[in-house]
Amino acid sequence: MKLRYLPMLSLFYLLPLVATGGTIEKIADFFKQGNAHEIAKFFAVNVDISILDESNVYAKSQSEMILDKFFRENKPHSVKILHRVSSNPNYNFGVLILTTDKGKFRVSYTLKDINKDMEIIELRIETEKPN
Repeated sequence: MKLRYLPMLSLFYLLPLVATGGTIEKIADFFKQGNAHEIAKFFAVNVDISILDESNVYAKSQSEMILDKFFRENKPHSVKILHRVSSNPNYNFGVLILTTDKGKFRVSYTLKDINKDMEIIELRIETEKPN
């Protein structure tokens, strides 16, 4: 009789995991929206950024401005998660294909656990090469 409630109990246990989604997926959704401000909430204090031919380490606020400029010049239409690695509790990695009005871009980002929060420490945006 007690086993009858086991499936329902399991569902309630897993529901928060499904409802919140992973950090990689949340960031991908913000890329689809072109929302630099929300992405910046995941930035570490300093972020290694490489967008097209420009590369440097920037402070969190500068990183947001650079990403916002990219979104103003390349209006996002869709995002496809190409690759994700979230098996390591200290580091996560995501690769997206971002389709914009100016073409497709490969976006990759590395997240590191800093004080119990996953923060972006590296962000790369490059032109997607045709197959």
